[in-house]
Amino acid sequence: MDHQSERLKYLRLLAREYPNVRAASSEIIHLQAILSLPKGTEHFMSDLHGEAEAFVHILNNASGAVREKVDIVLRDSLPADECARMATLIYYPEEKLEELAEAAPNRAEWYRITLSRLIDICRLCASKYTRAKVRRALPRWNGDIINELLNKNNDIFNKRAYFDTVIASIVETDRAEDFIISMCNLIKRLVVDHLHIVGDIFDRGPRADIIMDMLMEHHSVDIQWGNHDVLWMGAATGSRTCIATVLSNSITYNNLEMIETGYGISLRPLSLFADEVYRNSDVTCFMPKAGTEGSDTPLDRTRAARMHKAIAIIQFKLEGQTIQRNPSFHMDDRLLLDKVDYEAGTVQLPSGVYPLRDCDFPTIDPADPYTLTPEETELMAQLKRSFLRSEKLQRHIRFLYSKGGLYKCFNGNLLFHGCVPMDENGEFLKFSFGGKELSGKALMDWCETVAREGYYARERTDERQFGKDFLWFLWCGRHSPSFGRDHIATFERRLVEDKSTWVEPKNAYYTYYNEDEVCVRILREFGLEGDHCHIVNGHVPVKTKDGESPLKAGGRLIVIDGGFSRAYQSTTGIAGYTLVYDSWGIHITAHEPFPGKRTAIEDNKDILSTSMAFDRSESRIRISETDNGKVLQQTINDLKDLLSAFRRGEIKEDNSDMD
Repeated sequence: MDHQSERLKYLRLLAREYPNVRAASSEIIHLQAILSLPKGTEHFMSDLHGEAEAFVHILNNASGAVREKVDIVLRDSLPADECARMATLIYYPEEKLEELAEAAPNRAEWYRITLSRLIDICRLCASKYTRAKVRRALPRWNGDIINELLNKNNDIFNKRAYFDTVIASIVETDRAEDFIISMCNLIKRLVVDHLHIVGDIFDRGPRADIIMDMLMEHHSVDIQWGNHDVLWMGAATGSRTCIATVLSNSITYNNLEMIETGYGISLRPLSLFADEVYRNSDVTCFMPKAGTEGSDTPLDRTRAARMHKAIAIIQFKLEGQTIQRNPSFHMDDRLLLDKVDYEAGTVQLPSGVYPLRDCDFPTIDPADPYTLTPEETELMAQLKRSFLRSEKLQRHIRFLYSKGGLYKCFNGNLLFHGCVPMDENGEFLKFSFGGKELSGKALMDWCETVAREGYYARERTDERQFGKDFLWFLWCGRHSPSFGRDHIATFERRLVEDKSTWVEPKNAYYTYYNEDEVCVRILREFGLEGDHCHIVNGHVPVKTKDGESPLKAGGRLIVIDGGFSRAYQSTTGIAGYTLVYDSWGIHITAHEPFPGKRTAIEDNKDILSTSMAFDRSESRIRISETDNGKVLQQTINDLKDLLSAFRRGEIKEDNSDMD
């Protein structure tokens, strides 16, 4: 079939949706009008690490964008403290509403004034969208009424009384609080058109499951997998290696609430096993990090340390089995249990022989160190069943697969969590897997395909097993794209006193990403070119307190991991970076530590933030300049071809729907 015949076939299919000149031309008019609207605001967050309270707050305030809208509408009529209260109401309407209404001298009048102010703020937020898009964002039960109020025009004399009557009726029928909550949630939805999560939702912080619940409710989101995310994805496949590592990490950070309460995974089998096998064992090296003051007791920590030691030894064994099963990982030097002299209490590392802090390993057979005991095998079978049967965990992981990937190109920006691996000469590092030599974009695409096979390939197939192992490789494998280091020094950090062995050398990417030419080459590898194209990167915290800048290569690359996790904040000096890309350009925001939800609500305390614009557009960016705009323009072109086909008689119009 020649090109013209294929084109005509496509136009006939298009004519089923637009059967005549009137329908096609109306859609062209509609789409061309959309192209002239300002682009929607994109919000970028990274390395959330389970810090649910801080995440929810920054999601609610859109990195300051919500407060900006409040100030634009109200700053000329209200003092700053009143604007702050209004912003807090928008962030937390259910929690803040009763306090503000109770304090008002006239509750009904407060409802009326607050509704009017929220309508004005919401109208500003909705002004960059079509009315159809705003309608789709409205709640079902009161959407028609809100839609009427948003299209209020005080200059239309005949409708002034109508709008006043609508608001008065809302108050009189005791529906004001419901409408206020709906308006607040609508404002937050309209302020941000699309949310990007640039990796590492899981680990360290207490409730990554709450973050996942929030993301699943978001109207438009994509996720770039971080190495902590792929580890949990591996655990959800039933990979014993990933399960053991997830549990070891969770105990390290004294973070078992999410495992047991969030995902309903019982750790009783691990606790019983640890108490039996390690009751008289030295567990000093495996003490979890202290929780908040008063949250645990010495007995709690000792029991957790026994569990930690039990699962860590199993982890080291299973990691060894995974490495032995996969010579293509080239990680034989990380087989360390067979390098231990159990009598001398030392280990042979590539850099020399080092004494061990602990050599009491009752489940390790020095002659066969990587084999699980029958009791360890049964324990891992129980834990595997629990992970596979956790409905909430499986739902969250399916969402990660459906909305996520290793990288994303979006409106001229390249987003990924870790790195595009490079060699010492600044060239894309070549990997050999399955007889293929892969690097750059081809490597990332292949890695993502295999990661999906680990979850979706048929059980008991080679593809499924390799995919499960490969998810572990993405977590900590040598120079993997989501890890970006030579190795992970978990064994050394637990058991070797000499801290020089704890170093985890970074991939050369983290040296070369300071060079504009290298960043331009990476962007070109992924099909992006132009002065306003950027790389948005997470993974490695920016040490702001030491003077490090999140902007690399003159702003061509932006690192937005600034220490969202409390565990990193002493290192970075701040509590994270976020990025906002609106119709005027891109600006990055540095956040101070979050004072907590209760303080935010009671004292109207926002996260203190400093914003810096670094790529401001000379003119407002329109939808026509976005990826979606290109799709819409292609549709317009197709519809124009359809109009020509109608007029030439190549396709007959269907006017049966006309009067």
